[in-house]
Amino acid sequence: MRNVIVKTGSTEEFLTDVREIGRQIESGKTPQPEYTLTFEDPGDMFAVMTTARLELFRTAKADPSSITAIAQRLHRDRSTVKKDVDILVAAGLLTIEELPLPGHGRQKFIRATADRIQLQAFVA
Repeated sequence: MRNVIVKTGSTEEFLTDVREIGRQIESGKTPQPEYTLTFEDPGDMFAVMTTARLELFRTAKADPSSITAIAQRLHRDRSTVKKDVDILVAAGLLTIEELPLPGHGRQKFIRATADRIQLQAFVA
């Protein structure tokens, strides 16, 4: 697993980070493995990283399982959890694996992609 940083920043700050990683690679260093998700506006960041989605991430990290099982543990509607899973998958914070069920079909299995998420919001 990896660390994930979810933060606010400008396009120029993002490009500066990318250039620094490029310099590290060119000098033969291995960059620190991490995944950064950058939003230009704190409101956009908090629209994705809601309290419910953070709890969903924690639940999937603690005990990866099906969407239905996670929804039951969270006492939430399955369709709502599925929508939140899709958003967190698109952000790179969760993965969905399809596993065969003995004798009948397949089941979607939800896992966290990170050990932790670090949230950083800067409001100017």
